[in-house]
Amino acid sequence: MSTTVPAARAAALSITLRDAPLLTGASLTLVPGRVTAITGPSGAGKTTLLRALAGALPPGARVSSGSIEVLGRDILALPPEELRRLRRHRLAFVGQDPGSGLNPRMRVERLIAETAADRRKTSVADLLRAVRLSVGEGLERRRPAGLSGGQQRRVALARALARRPEILLLDEPTAGLDPALRDDIADLLRDIAEVDGVAIALTSHDPDFVARCADDAVALWPDQPATDPAATAPGPPVPAARVHIRATTSSPVVEVKALNAGIGAGRARHRVLADLDLDLTPGTLTGITGPSGCGKTTLLRTLAGLHRPESGSITLHGEPLAPSYRRRTRDQRRRIQLVPQNPLGALNPAHTVAATLTRPLKVHFALPAAQCERRVAELLTAVGLPPHYATRRPHELSGGQRQRVSLARALAAEPDVLLCDEVTSALDTDTAAALMCLLEDLRSSRSLAVVLVSHDLPLVSGHADHVLPLAGPHPAPLAAQDVANSVR
Repeated sequence: MSTTVPAARAAALSITLRDAPLLTGASLTLVPGRVTAITGPSGAGKTTLLRALAGALPPGARVSSGSIEVLGRDILALPPEELRRLRRHRLAFVGQDPGSGLNPRMRVERLIAETAADRRKTSVADLLRAVRLSVGEGLERRRPAGLSGGQQRRVALARALARRPEILLLDEPTAGLDPALRDDIADLLRDIAEVDGVAIALTSHDPDFVARCADDAVALWPDQPATDPAATAPGPPVPAARVHIRATTSSPVVEVKALNAGIGAGRARHRVLADLDLDLTPGTLTGITGPSGCGKTTLLRTLAGLHRPESGSITLHGEPLAPSYRRRTRDQRRRIQLVPQNPLGALNPAHTVAATLTRPLKVHFALPAAQCERRVAELLTAVGLPPHYATRRPHELSGGQRQRVSLARALAAEPDVLLCDEVTSALDTDTAAALMCLLEDLRSSRSLAVVLVSHDLPLVSGHADHVLPLAGPHPAPLAAQDVANSVR
């Protein structure tokens, strides 16, 4: 291995944005045939390092010291046309919010085929199987809006594999995936590295995934770790099967009766929620679990009025809710807030954090500017971010920081119901624990009803008052040789 020429190397790399450090003194070597995991707390610069390797630093970011070389070239000094050729043929990058990079008008089969290095020898069906997506059930005919967050992530991975790259860069590739799929993806990446000699770099907060997948690990740390006053050790977990942990006599704030919902259109449409009943009670946390694609996100979007159900009813404080949020009153919209799985696509890239958090304060409460400024600082502190982050825009934040801004925006509306879709999947263990403590405090102090979608069963079982497991199809695993053949 010592004679193998590195595919990429970063040496003492530091990157700043408006004099604020994004990455400090990072060193990394990617070798063909090996998987390198980049770990560390949220905000340490993991995504920034991957983007530097891809030649895609955020606008305004610059290398303040160190060097970076990819496939024998200084990638940050390449002319635009050479950089495009390199990305098209030799390097593939899958970001933390891959759904935002999928053309919403294109179907899955075309999305994958368009990136293939050789379309005559590339089987879309084999690539879908390789990333554990079902074939023959219409998924390949769906558009991105008809996919769950985990399915979008795997379609983006299949697009990257279709290129047959020499370097594969993956930002949190298992966020939003259940443990079985996480292990399948780990085995798939190992096969790709070993059989095809691909150099793989990935970021992850999941120590089990890193242990199963990576040959090498690089730990990054923030230049000045942010203090989080809410951070405390999480409580001991309780058995996952335990439900109705906390007795309550309060009337439900939201009641769901006989809810049926499907995704997709035409022949590709299929039902994911069937005759579902659910009560959300003030001060409780309801955990939603189940495999990717089983309808967890669809349920949250239906409650928020963003996905029209086929039948059934939803009431808020005993009053019927219209299926579409457009037909709900402003007060009804305020009372049910959604924190999406992929916040990058939900945050306006042109708006600062302050503008994002100020809007609900003005719309719902007509607060004057001075009060808005104080409230923005309070909201950022509550979710573990320094108040000066108010001047940043989404591209200047890490994935975990964007997730916390998205949560702060939802809290700004002072809702009765908070719908959280995989809000801890992009956070390190300590930050996730602090976030759960924040939700616990909100439940107690504001009688907030929280719905938490998560694949982290210990986290759900340790904090939930009720657990709702949803079932869904799980593609049969492929043999290792079938996986290797599908991406050649």
